[in-house]
Amino acid sequence: MTKPTWRNPTSLLTLSPSSNPGSKPLVKTLQLPNPTQCISTVSPVPPHRPSSRTVALKDVDPRGFVFFTNYGSRKGREAEGSGFAGLVFWWGQRQVRVEGSIVRVSEEETDAYFALRPRSSQIGQHVSLQSEVVEGGRATLDERERLLMEQCASGDVPRSVHWGAYSVVTDKIEFWQRRECRLHDRLLFTRHTRNDEWRLSRLFP
Repeated sequence: MTKPTWRNPTSLLTLSPSSNPGSKPLVKTLQLPNPTQCISTVSPVPPHRPSSRTVALKDVDPRGFVFFTNYGSRKGREAEGSGFAGLVFWWGQRQVRVEGSIVRVSEEETDAYFALRPRSSQIGQHVSLQSEVVEGGRATLDERERLLMEQCASGDVPRSVHWGAYSVVTDKIEFWQRRECRLHDRLLFTRHTRNDEWRLSRLFP
């Protein structure tokens, strides 16, 4: 029996806050509780150790889930080295898990977002050599910030070529909701390359 196909399930998610998901039906438009996500990456070289951290989600659309970071950070190096990443959103009785390949967002889109950032944040992305060891403690960061503020005092702050956006191009999304007696709902959408179709399966809890 052929399984029914579905629209791209990323359209079921929004970034609007939700204070009380309650026990409403699971497969409908879900409001993510806040614009943060836990992203997991894996080292592309042995021993292939995973690492996780919370980052800010900036957009979700049919292409995937978008976040910004330093390309030279640990997550940036691991994401580009392995080509894949996983995300998880958790709030109260619900969870959404995402898996997919990871690609850079265009420079045009990155520049447009960077232009909207506060000036202090624009300078901050130059100050931070993300994930590198700071020699000299906090004073080193403060001095780097002071010097960069002086250099950029009379003009716009340019975007660093080492800073930009990634999109997790989704091929699996799992919606989980707590139920009594541990018989939770687990609904898995899987992308199939033919016609970009999505298949829905229910998993054992």
